[in-house]
Amino acid sequence: MYLGLDFGTSSVKGVLIDAKQKIIATASSPLKVSRPHPGWSEQNPDDWWKAANKVIAALRKMKPKAVAAVEGIGLSGQQHGATLVDKDGKPLRDCILWNDARSFKECEEIMEGEPRAVPHSGNIVLAGYTAPKLVWVKKHEPKIYDKVAKVLLPKDYVRLRMTGDYASDMSDSSGTYWLDIGERKWSDLLLKAGGMRRDQMPELFEGTDPTGRLTPSVAKAWGMPKRPVVAGGGGDNAASACGIGAVTDGAGFVSIGTSGVIFVSNDKWSPNAKRMVHAFCHATPNTWHQMSVILSATASLEWLAGVLQTPAPQLTKALGIKLKGPSSTLMLPYLSGERSPVGDAQVRGVMMGLGHETERNTLTHGVLDALAFAFKDNMEALEEGGAKINRLMAVGGGTKSELWLKIIATVLGIPIDLPAAGDVGGAFGAARMGLVAATGEDFRKVFTKPKVARTITPEKAAKAAYDDQFQRYKQIYPAIKEIKLS
Repeated sequence: MYLGLDFGTSSVKGVLIDAKQKIIATASSPLKVSRPHPGWSEQNPDDWWKAANKVIAALRKMKPKAVAAVEGIGLSGQQHGATLVDKDGKPLRDCILWNDARSFKECEEIMEGEPRAVPHSGNIVLAGYTAPKLVWVKKHEPKIYDKVAKVLLPKDYVRLRMTGDYASDMSDSSGTYWLDIGERKWSDLLLKAGGMRRDQMPELFEGTDPTGRLTPSVAKAWGMPKRPVVAGGGGDNAASACGIGAVTDGAGFVSIGTSGVIFVSNDKWSPNAKRMVHAFCHATPNTWHQMSVILSATASLEWLAGVLQTPAPQLTKALGIKLKGPSSTLMLPYLSGERSPVGDAQVRGVMMGLGHETERNTLTHGVLDALAFAFKDNMEALEEGGAKINRLMAVGGGTKSELWLKIIATVLGIPIDLPAAGDVGGAFGAARMGLVAATGEDFRKVFTKPKVARTITPEKAAKAAYDDQFQRYKQIYPAIKEIKLS
């Protein structure tokens, strides 16, 4: 048996699989995000550990014998989070998350202080990355900064609690802005630019490598007498790619989750920094990937649900499944600033076309359109960097809305495949990595593509109207980017 644990922003999820990759059981436990100031986003690292234990307890209740037979565990996690620990491995403060925008000035300082940073890293440093967060902590919380013994990414803090090891993988570490991504090792140049040292970094592994085993006490508490090996794992999107079989050149997916992602696997490092395309290491050896990231995907829909005090599924269900054309409202979904393709942490969202006649369905439709336009904007950036995208597989909570999938397929102008019943997300990909780490099997034979349940194709009758609306969408950011509301 093999276990995958995915440490997301909103929950921790566990997937238990057998040697044939059949899903035996799943469980999840919710997480909360703290926003102490506008633009800030934090979580208590101990909440991840508590949630992980709840997930294991739920799995044991369902399948105690299967849990007792676990031989390998893989980890998937939200990227970029700055988890600062002291010499005893204790958190010094709440983790500053990937969608925290406070360190935008520190990004400028890093690039101005080290002109070689962008060409060396292949990426422009953004406020969501880990490195500028540490520069911010040094300036604003110097007493905490002075005590930092290690900086860990969220899943790697949990690994520390599980195994006692300070370790990370190449894909997750790519988002720190301290990694030499082409060479797959820590970069002395980037560490110096961010005011950090090598001894403050965890040891690096490939995602399919074993990094250690559960400590005897954790193994006993979790009911796993075999003390399973723990794989390097991956950042959530790289882990999802392992779950969906996107590990060969050109294979990709679109993730419609809290954030939105278009991910394309590459057999070589292919940066396109000027359009904020992430060019990172994959979670598999000698593989890289390009990735564009929308910070507020389903988070935009949840924002509207909160304003209207109506659950998001009810909002989308009310629209039906027939696509006639775009909404009369036009939204820029930059609620937390935006990553790709603009890299602006200070910009905020815009809703246009509001009138006395505007009602709930119109607003909901406008949000769905906005995310499709954001994906189109990002696909164009990826294609400028050499990616060839002819079709994508869709994963994430947003795939539950058939109308939303039709809108995305129509705006992108490509077929969108939906995987057959079964989990292909980050937790499943992590379980696959746990299997490879425990057995030594070839990842190419393990990380296969799922069967396609059905394909959503572009709606030809609505395509022209959406193309016109997309051109209007592209004009919004240039028109408002200098307007900063305090």
